Amino acid sequence: MRNLNDDIARVLIDEQTLAARIRALAAQIEADYAEMDDLHLICVLKGAYLFLGDLSRALTRPHSLDFMGISSYGRGITSSGAVQIILDLKKPIDNRHVLIVEDIIDSGRTLAYMHRNLSARGPASLRICTLLNKPARREVAVDVDYVGFDIPDEFVVGYGLDFDELYRNLPFIAVLKPEMFAHLLNQP
Repeated sequence: MRNLNDDIARVLIDEQTLAARIRALAAQIEADYAEMDDLHLICVLKGAYLFLGDLSRALTRPHSLDFMGISSYGRGITSSGAVQIILDLKKPIDNRHVLIVEDIIDSGRTLAYMHRNLSARGPASLRICTLLNKPARREVAVDVDYVGFDIPDEFVVGYGLDFDELYRNLPFIAVLKPEMFAHLLNQP
């Protein structure tokens, strides 16, 4: 049987470091939203689901949740540039304080699109929280309010992040061995 750990070049962020940073983000969010009654977290699926779960449990204030499926990667290792909504929100967000919860910001295209889309729906406020930020890959400017970690330009998996729908279950953020995706590097 294949062991996913064999595909990992190295652990970039271990479980304990992730947990501590998520608690710190929750404390910062609690302070920033202290005077606001209606905090609504929107999880960007699929990658942010573990982050959302841990962040939600770390928050002591009341908040609601919803999910949005956005795709721009397909089966590749870089964004295709074409962003599409594959699952929309279940309830309106007008006059609500909305916090987008994302796993990773790479090119910025997905979050810029999502921010424009949600802004048009009339929220009272709209902020972005990402676990991982790759500033070296940014193509589109995105104002991010909460950043867990700035990371180098390496292909990472684990803690919700995948490659070809694998590795999401790893409890840490890791760099994937290049040979695992080398066949995709020369494709358009």
